[in-house]
Amino acid sequence: MLDAGYDPIALLGHCREAIEIVGKRFEVGEYFLPELMLAGEMLSQIGNKAKPLVTELKSGAEEFNKGTVIIATVHGDLHDIGKNIVTFMLDINGYKVVELGIDVPVDTIIDAIKQHQPAVVGLSGFLTLASDSMQETIEAIQKAGLREHIKIMIGGAQVDNTVNE
Repeated sequence: MLDAGYDPIALLGHCREAIEIVGKRFEVGEYFLPELMLAGEMLSQIGNKAKPLVTELKSGAEEFNKGTVIIATVHGDLHDIGKNIVTFMLDINGYKVVELGIDVPVDTIIDAIKQHQPAVVGLSGFLTLASDSMQETIEAIQKAGLREHIKIMIGGAQVDNTVNE
């Protein structure tokens, strides 16, 4: 489609819609991890082709500089499908994304916050133990005096709407 001149922004919009469908089907047990992984890989491949075209179209546009987001899979977890999808979506929607990778130690996240001064820090984890690592990371961010200047978003298989005080 891109080679034929299709609008890369429109194509990425279709990809966003498709990944939402895949996510909903995964949530209800209609799709399983292999389908989720395949969709993530397909999204990554399409994004790699489309991103340079989108960047070219949006370069210099005000909306293309919406802020900085740091994103990482917390220490103790090696899963990155969800993180990669979120990174991709933020990136194509005008955010500068500092992607720290998987199994990221708390100190690395603290250092990145100090260096990049993001508006948002995204913490990802798939395993149950990732919840503890996320809590540890958030507490370290607070202890370092960095919490009041940033928003923190968390995500992963073990994350739900439950609030712990």
